Amino acid sequence: MQRRAADNRRPVRRRLSQWIWALLGMFLIAGLVLFMFQHHHHEDQVTQPIQENHARPEPVNHKGLNFTKEISSATSFVRQLAEQMTLAKAYVIIAKEHNNLHLAWELSNMIRSCQLLLSKSAMRGESITQEEAEPIISSLSYLIFKAQDARYDVATTIITMKSHIQALEERANAAIVQSTVFGQLAAEALPKNLHCLKVKLTTDWLEKLPLQDLAEEKRNSPRLVDNNLYHFCIFSDNVLATFVVVNSTISNADHPKQLVFHIVTNGISYGAMQAWFLSNDFKGATIKVQNVEEFSWLNASYAPVVKQLRDEESRYNQDVKGEPKLWNHKDLSLLNHLRFYIPEIYPLLEKIVFLDDDVAVQKDLTQLFSLDLHGNVNGAVETCLVAFHRYYKYLNFSNPIISSKFDPQACGWAFGMNVFDLVAWRKANVTAQYHYWQKQNGDGTLWKLGTLPPALLAFYGLTEPLDRRWHVLGLGYDANIDSRLIESAAVIHFNGNMKPWLKLAIGRYKPLWERYMNQTHPYYQDCATS
Repeated sequence: MQRRAADNRRPVRRRLSQWIWALLGMFLIAGLVLFMFQHHHHEDQVTQPIQENHARPEPVNHKGLNFTKEISSATSFVRQLAEQMTLAKAYVIIAKEHNNLHLAWELSNMIRSCQLLLSKSAMRGESITQEEAEPIISSLSYLIFKAQDARYDVATTIITMKSHIQALEERANAAIVQSTVFGQLAAEALPKNLHCLKVKLTTDWLEKLPLQDLAEEKRNSPRLVDNNLYHFCIFSDNVLATFVVVNSTISNADHPKQLVFHIVTNGISYGAMQAWFLSNDFKGATIKVQNVEEFSWLNASYAPVVKQLRDEESRYNQDVKGEPKLWNHKDLSLLNHLRFYIPEIYPLLEKIVFLDDDVAVQKDLTQLFSLDLHGNVNGAVETCLVAFHRYYKYLNFSNPIISSKFDPQACGWAFGMNVFDLVAWRKANVTAQYHYWQKQNGDGTLWKLGTLPPALLAFYGLTEPLDRRWHVLGLGYDANIDSRLIESAAVIHFNGNMKPWLKLAIGRYKPLWERYMNQTHPYYQDCATS
């Protein structure tokens, strides 16, 4: 084989030098990388402590101050300040009572400083330091010692606070009694418009002789004693209320001409009552008004209640601090007790329906006269759906006279809409029973004033329960009676202080009563706007 010429061969030394330069470059790059690594490692060692120093306070800021633990801790300044502040508040009251106004002012000022420090501590989330608490604790301690040195010791503080509590309780009880009295007065007071109406009607009765002549003509009407008609009796001195009872009964009757109303009032209201009922149209119904003062037989020798009412009224005038429930004007009215003398007032009648003056009639009541009372005297709606209306709530069963003759769990019943069989009444001599119990209660220990307790005794075993829908009570005090029950009721009773003719009446029920008023009567319109 032929070899190349010397000029065409690669030189051996040049190939070796290239490898040397490559190795040097690699060493140079490795040194540079090592230098950079050592430089960054040194920076990490220098900056790490600085970062840790900045991170340490963060947990405290986020955690906040636990005041519950501070208060429970015996060594915390929060607890010491709170205890001193409570004691200082008590001494402020005592200092004021002893007319030491300067000490009271100093204590109040330190209490405000204490409250401010506690608020700042809560906002920043840190405990109170000794430097912050020491000045206030020292000042409060000095003032408390000063108060104790003035004989405002712990015993005095306890006695004072007890007297304050007792005074507050007495004031609360007095406010309750006063509220009851005011409510009773508001219920008994005659509104201005009703007084105006009574004055105008009384004037008519005295000036218009034809009205008196007309009343005399109707006095002896044979319809008044006709037992084929439906008789109702009302005893009241409230002209407008009595009118609503009569008008609502007539408005809902199928045959108004067969109704007869017997109204008894007192001497003051007699003229107004006559003038009103003689000047209004009642669809042919018969209405008679009588004056209770004309009942000469109703005297203290015959009726024990007459003497008792006089005695109670005398005690009322002397003792204005009596129980508000006890001193009810209606309880002291003889008109309220006439219901026990119905057979004497109407000796020729056989059956009658008694209506209170605070009721409104919504159904035809003539069906009451055909109800079978099974020989009983009184037909009434029972009220013992709740325990409150049982005999033991009305009568004193600790007295053997009561406990030996009556069942304490016997069911009470309602006065206000009652159908009475007067034949059975006379046979059972219920009025004599009423007189017996009135004499037994001469000292007022068997029951308090009112007509229901003696009625429960006199009619015991002589009362026939009626369907609840005949008589719904509570519209004068209960604002939550079921509307369906009210709509189905034959008679709705506004018993309670919130009578429908008063401003304090329950607004929900008032229209049920007002729809039977004669608001077109000129006297009513004049009095309503005067």
